Amino acid sequence: MDDATTALVVLALVVGLFVWNRLPVGAVAILAALALWATGLVTTDEAVAGFGDPVVIFIATLFVVSEAIDSTGVTTWAGRWLLDHAGTGATRVLVAVCLLSALLTSLITLNGAVAALLPLVVLIAHRLGLSPSQLLMPVAFAGSAGGMLMLMSSPVNVIVSEAARDAGEGPFPFFSFALVGIPLLVGTVLLCVLLGPRLLPRRVPEHSPPDLTGHADTLEAQYQLTDGFYRLRVRSRSDLIGQGPAGALGDGASVRVVAAESPDGRGVVGLVGDDDTLVVTGPAHDVTRFAVEHGLAVGMVGIGDARDLMTREAGVAEVVVPPRSRLVGEQVHRGMQREHALVILAVQRLGKDLGDGPVELAEGDAILLHGRWSALDQLNRDRDVLLVDSPDLVRRQTVPWGARATRAVLVLAALVVMLGSGQVPPAIAGLVAAVSLVLLRVVGVAQAYRSVSWQTVVLVGALIPLSTAIQTSGAADRVASVLIDAVGSGRPYLLLAALFLLTATLGQVVSNTATVLVVVPIAIAAAEATGTSAKPVLMVVAIAGCAALLTPISTPGNMMIMSPGGYRFGDYWKLGLPLMVWWFVVSLTVVPLVWRF
Repeated sequence: MDDATTALVVLALVVGLFVWNRLPVGAVAILAALALWATGLVTTDEAVAGFGDPVVIFIATLFVVSEAIDSTGVTTWAGRWLLDHAGTGATRVLVAVCLLSALLTSLITLNGAVAALLPLVVLIAHRLGLSPSQLLMPVAFAGSAGGMLMLMSSPVNVIVSEAARDAGEGPFPFFSFALVGIPLLVGTVLLCVLLGPRLLPRRVPEHSPPDLTGHADTLEAQYQLTDGFYRLRVRSRSDLIGQGPAGALGDGASVRVVAAESPDGRGVVGLVGDDDTLVVTGPAHDVTRFAVEHGLAVGMVGIGDARDLMTREAGVAEVVVPPRSRLVGEQVHRGMQREHALVILAVQRLGKDLGDGPVELAEGDAILLHGRWSALDQLNRDRDVLLVDSPDLVRRQTVPWGARATRAVLVLAALVVMLGSGQVPPAIAGLVAAVSLVLLRVVGVAQAYRSVSWQTVVLVGALIPLSTAIQTSGAADRVASVLIDAVGSGRPYLLLAALFLLTATLGQVVSNTATVLVVVPIAIAAAEATGTSAKPVLMVVAIAGCAALLTPISTPGNMMIMSPGGYRFGDYWKLGLPLMVWWFVVSLTVVPLVWRF
């Protein structure tokens, strides 16, 4: 076989494996790169060059920016604002959530936007008496349209922009995608409003994402948090030194000393000593008077109100003591400080509060812990407790515009300015933004690494050699020749239509990023063969690549809504097909007006 045939065979095998869906998409992409090397279509350097490509670097940095915006509560704040201003009309709410999804997608990609909005949209649906299935699919589809608003809104946009530059026509300006993105979004929202109630199912899903927006009130009621507790440090002049036991101290019925802890943190002491910590409970004004009278310094104010449970800096986590935990048999008390400065607020056994303590922990006990969010996140790796709800998930839903949110938004704005000016290469601008977020402590180093979708990075990096091989082997010219023969030479509109249908069809079963990487060299070859400008051709490929509208497997965002919305595989195309027709119309009307043939 010649090189072109070999490249097409590899391409066919890759598409077949993607459709088969039994192997991880990253593994399929790497196998494609290895097959190209084994057949001699690419050299060793070319086989791995994709992982150092500026496109891959830029895409990776966008995940860090997305994580910063979401984890600092900006998306939660936007959702709260939406609830306050959208009213209770179903149509107004549908339009509002669709526009919010598009806006968030333009900033943090489709998958991040859907993940952030999913619990909020389900909550809104329940409050309005609607089925979540009436809102979730329009949210996902509007998000797909939002992916065409800016260069950074989708990896697809970055790929076609770089392809336009390589073709000698210069990259697409940062906001130029909005020229087609806005018509796509307007039409998508209108069709969802008009056709959604008729075409979307009304089902009650089997499983819904947890609604944690009222988590603080729930925990306050569950653990009966009334009077706050306080940690008071004993000063050298205190008249309590030498007294004890701690449980016998206090101020009548208003203030009670729960325990006295040694300064070295080794546990409870019998007699009060200098620099010990007293854990006391009672009304705030009585505790203040008690501290002044006995020469005590307030070391920590406890939690006695739901408003204090969740703040920008700190929160609470509910954990359960599992079997064989090292905590079994340990004596604890309310207000006790443990590792990472986590403080015990309450302990329950079989749903009953065990009081202020001290108590001996047993299997199945529930413990409410308070501390900084970073300390609560450490519980994910603590084998001695089982988390009831992830602190990260709780924080994202309950703390709007949290700590460091302003810094995250300023870095995002700086990124948009750098990209919009065109003076800074996207990869460099993305790296500047990602490093700035880490240095400003908006995200931690480990958090930044976790935020990157390495599947996407590997997929794009490993498929770039396939895209290169299709172009250099002559396979792109061969496919382009077949395409031109089918639509005829000198018919650019038919060429756009054919490329749209090819890309959109492939994109329903294969990742849109992978699809665009495969189709781009074919589109460039077809444009060159017909004397057509590359930019309108590439923009149509980008639109069709983002048109993940017919199947749940076409994008992770569509898959995320499937269970919470109670959708079935065949539900997507009913609304997706009219939307696809609109996207097709925009591709053949708006694109040629903006980018001439």
